[in-house]
Amino acid sequence: MRAVRIEEFGGPEVLVPVELPDPVAGPGEVLVRVEAAGVNRADALTRSGSYHRAGRPPLLPGLEAAGTVVALGPGVSGPDGLGGPDGSGGLRVGSRVMALGAANAPGFYAELAAVPVGRVAVLPDGLPATEAAALPVAWLTAWYCLRRLARVAKGETVVVHAAASGVGSAAVQIAADAGAHVIAVAGSPDKARWAAELGAHAVVDLSAHPGDGAVEEVARLTEGRGADVVLDTVGGRVFGQSLRMAGHAGRVVALANVALEPSTVDTRDFYPKNVTVHGFQLTNLLEHGYDPREDLREIAARVAAGTYRVPVETVFPLERAAEAHERLEQRANRGKIVLAVAAPATG
Repeated sequence: MRAVRIEEFGGPEVLVPVELPDPVAGPGEVLVRVEAAGVNRADALTRSGSYHRAGRPPLLPGLEAAGTVVALGPGVSGPDGLGGPDGSGGLRVGSRVMALGAANAPGFYAELAAVPVGRVAVLPDGLPATEAAALPVAWLTAWYCLRRLARVAKGETVVVHAAASGVGSAAVQIAADAGAHVIAVAGSPDKARWAAELGAHAVVDLSAHPGDGAVEEVARLTEGRGADVVLDTVGGRVFGQSLRMAGHAGRVVALANVALEPSTVDTRDFYPKNVTVHGFQLTNLLEHGYDPREDLREIAARVAAGTYRVPVETVFPLERAAEAHERLEQRANRGKIVLAVAAPATG
């Protein structure tokens, strides 16, 4: 099979096209022919050697994909598996699915991938693979953080950092659909306008409000009350700002440190307001028993119904994965970068 592999830690140039033996579905696994694979910040961190959960090269990156089931491993019961002991949810050969990988397992920058059945969800009809491949990481993260951790309610105010990113653009839509008043924080006027197009009710352009200016702008927009929920997708010094943006009984969800820098926290920024801080990491959650399939199916159904829009900015062929990583690291993209891996299966 064709694949792109990390041969050594380094820049995008270490992503090398290779030919590898076809994998086989083991017990409790399904073999998926990958049509599209999402490109995530974690992929770039793995490639550079900065992701603590990744192993050592050679590595196949890729945490999410969409494609077609081509084989069921031992113990996967097939179309009558819905509610059965394996929880296969009606999977059969030929099912169109989205799949979620693991940081320390072979990924989806390849034509074929063997995936545990618990990380595969059947797609609704009509959902393109390029959009479906964007759901298992960014959209699932935004959904879980807002709906399950923060429990966003109608009428609440939600601040979304990096609102033009994959997680951010999903979070803006999920929060707005829940009836929240969304304040999108973005790094440029273009990104701020784009977040507004996705449903944000107010925007904070960091080029106009640098540093703690963003905190002051959120205070102004909320008439001094602060936000009910702050989704911190950046980390580092921004985490301290997130605590200051939260109002009474606010909830701050911290899910990343793409800044790769320490966070300096003054406890006086949150305990007098009875603020709750939630940490989130998808990999850790999965390792401790979270079954993502119900949430993934709900997200996909809403996308297929037109409730949510999955903005796919650029689609690169698999062999140009290095260019996809370059684009990601320029931080200029609005929405998702996806790799086209194989042609869709035909009946």
